[in-house]
Amino acid sequence: MAIPQPFLPVKPVCGLIAATEEAFRAAEAGMIEHLGAVEARSSRFDFTATDYYVPEMGPGLKRQFLSFAGLIEPERLAALKIRSNALEGRIRTLLDSERRAVNIDPGYLTRAALVMATAKDFSHRIPLADGIYAHLELLFTRTGIRRLDWTYPDYDQEGYRDFFLAVRRAYLAELKNLGRHP
Repeated sequence: MAIPQPFLPVKPVCGLIAATEEAFRAAEAGMIEHLGAVEARSSRFDFTATDYYVPEMGPGLKRQFLSFAGLIEPERLAALKIRSNALEGRIRTLLDSERRAVNIDPGYLTRAALVMATAKDFSHRIPLADGIYAHLELLFTRTGIRRLDWTYPDYDQEGYRDFFLAVRRAYLAELKNLGRHP
């Protein structure tokens, strides 16, 4: 019989979608309150693979990813998503926006995968707590990144892959320094 072991700590990441610099800055500041210092920022990518958010947020959307210093327990993901949803509302009020000003999706990297939080149920999503689901977005292999049938279309961009591979390298080094060599 296998004895359950504690989960390895994970590298917290966050995806942001917004159209304005003010919304990006406010979202980053709010997530720093929950996760601590930003360790790495991706470039901002045009969010054009889908128009899903345009009716709610307007045109000219961009996506950026952040990774945060240190590691967290993967069990925190549902609570982080609930907090990020509340932060979205505070930012809308702060910016006096008639529309949703920012979409904030927390997640984490493991040695093998990128997992993001969502409040939207679907067949491949795993319930966590309080209406929040885990969405397995990407798998990391020895040769790079493997997308899945349900991976969001924009995650297939080279810039995204480069960012996540760099964050994964930093995460693996951090595990090694903690004596948790993969």
